[in-house]
Amino acid sequence: MTYSSPLLSRSGAVAATGADEGVAWHYGDPVAEQRALARGGAVVDQSHLGVVRVSGPDRLGWLHSITSQDVEHLAPRQSTELFVLSPQGHLEHAVGVVDDGEATWLIAERASAPGLAAWLERMKFMMRVEIEDLTGQYVAIGEAVDAEGTEDEPLTWHDTWPRVVGGGTRYGPPEDEHPGADRPWRLVLVPAASLTDEIAAREAAGWRLAGTWATEALRIEAYRPRLGRDVDERTIPHELDWLRTAVHLAKGCYRGQETVARVHNLGRPPRRLVFLHLDGSSHLIPEPGAEVRVRPADAAAASGAPGKVIGTLTSVARHHELGPIGLAVLKRSVPEDAELLVTSTAGGDVLEIAATQETVVPGEGVSADRPESHRDRLTPGLRGGDGLL
Repeated sequence: MTYSSPLLSRSGAVAATGADEGVAWHYGDPVAEQRALARGGAVVDQSHLGVVRVSGPDRLGWLHSITSQDVEHLAPRQSTELFVLSPQGHLEHAVGVVDDGEATWLIAERASAPGLAAWLERMKFMMRVEIEDLTGQYVAIGEAVDAEGTEDEPLTWHDTWPRVVGGGTRYGPPEDEHPGADRPWRLVLVPAASLTDEIAAREAAGWRLAGTWATEALRIEAYRPRLGRDVDERTIPHELDWLRTAVHLAKGCYRGQETVARVHNLGRPPRRLVFLHLDGSSHLIPEPGAEVRVRPADAAAASGAPGKVIGTLTSVARHHELGPIGLAVLKRSVPEDAELLVTSTAGGDVLEIAATQETVVPGEGVSADRPESHRDRLTPGLRGGDGLL
């Protein structure tokens, strides 16, 4: 059943599509909404997200044993993030995690929540845990606040991106140079019946209601990957610099752990995330899924046959200061200074939109803490730009 937020009945509301279907893209003034969110003066309806609750005395140790993150001793109201990976190390679920002392709450993409709950149910065995998919009963409200929830607030998941959490590592910029350091974000969980009242209370305090146009633009600016946008069936965490917040490299075994460790210690990811500045001279911008090619060196070449596809645009938005921006996943071998073309079919016309890249995951393909003795070593059989590693 398709979800539709009650806030879509607001005057001026324009519905979002794709991964954000069910809530508002904007409420009539997306630039002002984005500016309000950037300065910490906006609230966002995120009720389209999925919510799964895991209760029982074994919950934390059990989740610790089957996922990518160390949550065995997670304190109440402390937020973290974890992955469920395939046996080959590919991303299946990316989950925000916060515990209330009696249960662990998991926040996921709405489309991902049923599969997550079903997989957890299959993994119970004899453990004393109970899994409930509470999507639709509890909803999330987004706030530009850089703090965990307090005991006087509803349960809150705080996004620690781009901080490198304990046991994690980075492929991209250090925290003090990372654009995401200026993006505070958290999700407050409330009963669905309280959504409109909770939003109204924040509006009464002077906050503006913003849509997902604003959240996506600021997320992209922050190089923040998202399961519903930037992940396909081949994605491994290293390609997106997502070992910062969702992977503990020193914890025990879990499904997909061998690939995570092998790529980190000995291999290189086959692809890499980049941030794109898109040419804004057209009134159109490309859509996610658009093909990315290396831009021809001269005009004569540009009029010939299109070059080889070297990646995919995964996220795109209009930023209130930067203009059209996006995230793309490219082959790791693409030079970091290469000028790019994004092929767009938005509006029914085929357009080639020029783009310049900012490096998120370097072409070198090794993490900041990789042992020096391993930095230039690849294990036999794991070479090549298009292989797994």
